[in-house]
Amino acid sequence: MLMNALDATVVNVALPKIQHDLHFTQANLAWVIDAYLVAFAGFLLMAGRLGDLIGRKKVFLGGLAAFTVASAVCGIADSQGLLIGARFVQGAAGALSTSVILAIIATEFHDAHERARAMSAYIFVAVGGGSIGLLAGGILTQALNWHWIFFINLPIGVVAFALGALLVPENRGLGVRQGIDVLGSILVTGGLMLCIYAVVTSSEHGWGSARTFAPLLAGIALIGAFVLLESRLRNPIMPLRIFRVHGLLSSSVVRGFLFVGMYGSFFLGTLYLEHVLGYDALKTGLAFLPMTVIIAILSTGITANLVRRFGPWRVLLPAMWLVTGGLVAWSQAGADADYFPLVLCGLVAMGAGMGTGSVPLLTLAMSEVPSADAGLASGIVNVSMQVSGALGVAVLGTVSTDRTRSLIAAHRPIADALTGGYHLAFLVGAGWVACGILAAAVLVRPRRRGVARAGAGSRLEPRAESNQS
Repeated sequence: MLMNALDATVVNVALPKIQHDLHFTQANLAWVIDAYLVAFAGFLLMAGRLGDLIGRKKVFLGGLAAFTVASAVCGIADSQGLLIGARFVQGAAGALSTSVILAIIATEFHDAHERARAMSAYIFVAVGGGSIGLLAGGILTQALNWHWIFFINLPIGVVAFALGALLVPENRGLGVRQGIDVLGSILVTGGLMLCIYAVVTSSEHGWGSARTFAPLLAGIALIGAFVLLESRLRNPIMPLRIFRVHGLLSSSVVRGFLFVGMYGSFFLGTLYLEHVLGYDALKTGLAFLPMTVIIAILSTGITANLVRRFGPWRVLLPAMWLVTGGLVAWSQAGADADYFPLVLCGLVAMGAGMGTGSVPLLTLAMSEVPSADAGLASGIVNVSMQVSGALGVAVLGTVSTDRTRSLIAAHRPIADALTGGYHLAFLVGAGWVACGILAAAVLVRPRRRGVARAGAGSRLEPRAESNQS
């Protein structure tokens, strides 16, 4: 998970060097990022269900091996086509490994408190890994060259593969005797890839452009055809019974609002520090370090204890208010702001909010899922994070760009125009998280006594399905 989290941001700080060395145009350079995102989000659901069918350990190790090899190819790439192609393979391989991680955690840690602690560690690398990626990217790019941002994955991949082969138990898969839903796999993967493609390129073409609207409409049509097909098959890749798991779907909606605001603002916050405050890549990574430290501290068991004592619901709401407050604080940091107090306090608040809010959402999502569908549920959780994160970057990026253009047209200084654009985007991001709070109040609020402490009496029974005694 650390490799996947790092790769989401480590490339960002190296883009200028990559563009210079491989002679990318500005438009083509975006595909170094987008090729990974499109493949990663597109393959998540299929990969998660594949783990349920043939075994999660097999899918995890297969994806891990492919990701490590693709990282090596990225590192030696000497042409635009080779780098973009290897990044696409990286994204698909990352989906294979990531899609089953939550399922492995949820089924192997049968005690609710132990599971919450494991999910806290997962959240640390999933969220904190992004800022670690900025720091690592800055150090490696400045000290060595951009090739090493990919080579760093090799030792991690080798060690993770060896430990995974030894320590991760295999689940007894449902089997493929009744066949694999090949058409359904193609429809859902193609539909998600088209939708993500439309979202990540919307900032370039505009939301009203046919080049954005056409793939988005085609993707929605494919997903609609996929749902219709699944309702008619005896052995679908995504059994529609999964939609009856209330906690999974309701938490995914809330998570979507949270990640739209958080990830979009994380991306724009990086640009604000670099383009307005003049931070270099290394200093930007260091600036985000307090957020990572806060999440790391919370992942040691603090959040798990809070969830066990107060229940997911009572931990989730204050956490989301913290994220909202952090974004509002960033919207007040000016063009000549010091790091303290607004920038630092905003990062601390967002780190505390994400570190305490993500675990209750994961607990609510996975606690009612049957063991046989844990891989699919894990894929749905990851899709909600990736799609909403991409949407947040696209929407808030468009908001920021449009506001900046209007201020430049009004003859405002460039620094003030950029700051005004980022401020509006941070406020819009805060609004998305506030909508998530309302959604949580309606969808996630415990419906009966005892539901707040989701996780106890979970339907996930890892011991019964493990092949190891």
